[in-house]
Amino acid sequence: MTRLTGSAHHPCMARDETTSGQASAPDGARSGPPRPATAVAAQLEAAVFALIDRRGPGKTLDPTEVARAVGGMHPEGWGPLMQPLRRILAALAKDGRIVIYRKGKPIDPGDIRGIYRIGRAPPP
Repeated sequence: MTRLTGSAHHPCMARDETTSGQASAPDGARSGPPRPATAVAAQLEAAVFALIDRRGPGKTLDPTEVARAVGGMHPEGWGPLMQPLRRILAALAKDGRIVIYRKGKPIDPGDIRGIYRIGRAPPP
């Protein structure tokens, strides 16, 4: 499989340091929950649709395929992308753009856990 972007020094590796959720305000107030870097989130979302389209209608894919396409084949590259990817997938599923499956059945996007697969949502 062709990697879409990334290397061992991919910007996603600094995600925890650069997007810790801490506000830059002197009082140290939190700005909200940690979020993936915008560029990495865009790459993950683009990879979801590129891989689903390449797979074909009615087919699903493993979320690690998406993470590996962006972060590379080494676990240190794609592993840290799994949590941000899960949040992105939940948002895409809530928007009706994809469907998350567990044991071949659609699941609630708020209940993504365990083994799951990603499929394109049927046309309206």
